[in-house]
Amino acid sequence: MANIHMVLQGKGGVGKSFTAALLAQYMMLKGQKPLCIDTDPVNATFHGYKALNVQRLQIMEGDEINPRYFDALIELIVPSEEGAIIDNGASSFVPLAHYLISNQVPALLQELGHELVLHTVITGGQALLDTISGFVQLATQFPQETRFVVWLNPYWGPIEHEGKGFTDLKAYRDNKARVSAIIQIPQLKEQTYGRDLSDMLQQRLTFDEALGMKSLAIMARQRLKIVRDRLHSQLELAAASL
Repeated sequence: MANIHMVLQGKGGVGKSFTAALLAQYMMLKGQKPLCIDTDPVNATFHGYKALNVQRLQIMEGDEINPRYFDALIELIVPSEEGAIIDNGASSFVPLAHYLISNQVPALLQELGHELVLHTVITGGQALLDTISGFVQLATQFPQETRFVVWLNPYWGPIEHEGKGFTDLKAYRDNKARVSAIIQIPQLKEQTYGRDLSDMLQQRLTFDEALGMKSLAIMARQRLKIVRDRLHSQLELAAASL
C-alpha cells in the first residue's frame, strides 16, 4: 500500500509548499521516489523545486474543481508504487475538500491499494485561528479512511491561544483521535538560522543542493545542516504515519 499525501490548508503563506518539499526530501532520503505534484492554481511554489521533479497539474477551472482535470490526477497517482505528495493552494481548499468528500475519494484510494494522508499546517500569529479552523473542518468532515498529520509552524509566532498550546486546545482534543502525528517545525533565530533557511527556500533549493554549494559560507551550511537534522528527527518520530 502506498500513501497519497495531500497538503491542505485554507490560509495562504503558512508553509504548505515548505511542508511538501520537506516531506519529499525525507522520503527520498529513505530511498523512496514519491510522485510530486503541484496543483496550486496561483502560486506553484512546490513546482519550483527542480531537484524534486515536481509536476504541475491544473485541477481548477475558475472557482470549481474541473472533474476531467481531477480524473487526470487520479489516473496519475494510482499507478504510483511509492506514493505521491500533492501540494494544493489555499484558493482550492474549500472546493477540493468538498470534491474529495462528495466523490468518496478516500474510500476509492483505499480500494485501489492506497491510503490518503492529509497534512495540514497550523501557524502562530494572526493566522492561528484561521489555520485551526481549517484543521477542524478537515478533521470533522473527512471519513475514517483518512489519516491526518499536523505541522506546527511557529514562523509567525507561538502556536498558542489564551496561554494554551495546540495540544491543550479544544479543537485538538475534540479531534485527537484523527491525528496520526504532530510535527513541530523548530523556532529559528531570524538573523542566523531563519535567514539561512529563508534564503534557501526563496531559491527553491533542497537541503542537499544548498549544502553542496561551495559558494555558501561554511557556517551557513553548518546552520542549514542543523536545521535539516532537527526536521528529520521530527519526521523520524512520525515515520509510521508517513
